[in-house]
Amino acid sequence: MKKISILFILLSFTTAFAQVNWMTLDEAVAAQKITPKKIVIDFYADWCGPCKIMDKKTYGNETISQILNEDYYAVKFDAEGKDDVNLYGRKFTNPNYKNKKSKNAMHEFTQYLNVVAVPSLIFLDENANPITILQGALTAQELEPYLPFFASDAYKKVKSQEQWESYRKKFKSSIKE
Repeated sequence: MKKISILFILLSFTTAFAQVNWMTLDEAVAAQKITPKKIVIDFYADWCGPCKIMDKKTYGNETISQILNEDYYAVKFDAEGKDDVNLYGRKFTNPNYKNKKSKNAMHEFTQYLNVVAVPSLIFLDENANPITILQGALTAQELEPYLPFFASDAYKKVKSQEQWESYRKKFKSSIKE
């Protein structure tokens, strides 16, 4: 009985600390060249409360972290950061970056992908071309249907809002509430 209790406690700890294997954008693009997968970019800012909630509750969800780790290269990108990005044949910077202690100007890469608010998620295909953007904080239950939808290329077959709604109604969640 004691062994079962210890095993249960260990399993509880492993599920409580589900983690996404975050990469930089450069790492993700390089990894795509070896093993093609889609990229999902989480645009955040240090001051953003909803971003912190998504980090803890959405990305901390075992189902979400598992799907992201298996089907995507997951990237965290500071929408106001100072890191340079080399993509699409050009260099993106944040020339108006001041310091980490206050709000900064949006990074050129953030602007290029039309991210106007954080948190935002951008899905990129296997060639790092944008598929779509999801703006605003999402719970694990709200994010889950999108992950297999884009990973499996089902989005290429959906041409209307009605088809999307049909997909969502048929979707079976793996998240235990």
